[in-house]
Amino acid sequence: MDSAPTTLAEEPANDVTCGIDWARDDHAVSIVDARGREIYRCVIEHSAAGLRALLRLLAQRGVGEVGIERPDGPVVDALVQAGCTVVVISPNQLKNLRGRYGSAGNKDDRFDAFVLADTLRTDRARLRPLTPDTPATTTLRATCRARKDLIAHRVAMANQLREHLKHVFPGAVGLFTALDSPVSLRFLTRFDTQEKADWLTPSRLGSWLRSAGYPGRGDPAALHAHLTAAPHGLTGPHGDAHAHITRALVAALSAIATQIRALAKQIEQQLTTHADAHIFTSLPRSGTVRAARLLAEIGDCRARFPTPEALACLAGVAPSTRQSGKTRAVSFRWSCDKQLRDAITDFAADSRHANPWAANLYQQATDRGHDHPHAVRILARAWLNIIWHCWQDGTAYDPAKHRALQTLIQDQRAAA
Repeated sequence: MDSAPTTLAEEPANDVTCGIDWARDDHAVSIVDARGREIYRCVIEHSAAGLRALLRLLAQRGVGEVGIERPDGPVVDALVQAGCTVVVISPNQLKNLRGRYGSAGNKDDRFDAFVLADTLRTDRARLRPLTPDTPATTTLRATCRARKDLIAHRVAMANQLREHLKHVFPGAVGLFTALDSPVSLRFLTRFDTQEKADWLTPSRLGSWLRSAGYPGRGDPAALHAHLTAAPHGLTGPHGDAHAHITRALVAALSAIATQIRALAKQIEQQLTTHADAHIFTSLPRSGTVRAARLLAEIGDCRARFPTPEALACLAGVAPSTRQSGKTRAVSFRWSCDKQLRDAITDFAADSRHANPWAANLYQQATDRGHDHPHAVRILARAWLNIIWHCWQDGTAYDPAKHRALQTLIQDQRAAA
């Protein structure tokens, strides 16, 4: 499905390679010839003029391949649009590669650019060219990550509001299911001090809940009992002074919640028009946002993951093995794509509630003594094997064709 090359040519074009050490304000550039000699070095500024100068320099020197530490950003976009082959060499790899050229362990941007260029010359068999995703996928990824970041801000803001209310208005804490729920925020907007809440009676609270469109089934009398049973908050001028803080935090939480809902709608629209949407929305309990996150983090470039194991290792759900002599240790994989791991483990943890095969696999892992996160990673690795095949073939997940699931269902029926 993707015609992009998955390996580098045996020799670089014109026998020269380039390394770019990316930074915020400027970028160090090094060009190396076929014998490993640095034939050019410079620093370009991070601006439109600087990027144009970089592309002119590469064209004049006949450079067709560039090594860099990150897979995205304006520099990478400019190189890809200019037709350059971009090879990503991670910061962890670069840190270890510096030892080839000396034991001092010094860090210098210009030297790092040389190391990137020379590694691209010498380690071609182990390096892979960057295969970028389509604009539809990169846009969806940015939207999903922005929503996830806003949710983290909402949680932090809700925690701050909760700690504030514990001192000035304890009855509001635990009154509704979630402190940042719409009805809770509307309540705190109307009753932002202990004195205003003291005006409430069960009947008045019930009338307000009806006017606010409260969807819960909580008895107004029980909610009022919660308010009166809690420690009494601050009143008088002191309580009014703290009400300004309450209103500020509530307003910030409301604004964040509004933008989260707006991004969710945008994600739904972007997912609907994506060519691979049918693959990820067919997974059990994937929903819209969860399916979009899986699609965005895995991407749509099939050449990036030639095997299911490659996808599982990048997602951090395959263990890391270290062996020396008779000693062999299997441990948690720390080096991975954290966003991808979060997306696949979030899906796997919830899939066990809708898929018997997933529930059985999770139960087997816990029976062996694994804790919940470890069991979820085991299940996520199994799911990635299925997702990879569906993704490569462009087909939706069909429970009827899932042989392990059907075998389990037949065994359960026979046992029953």
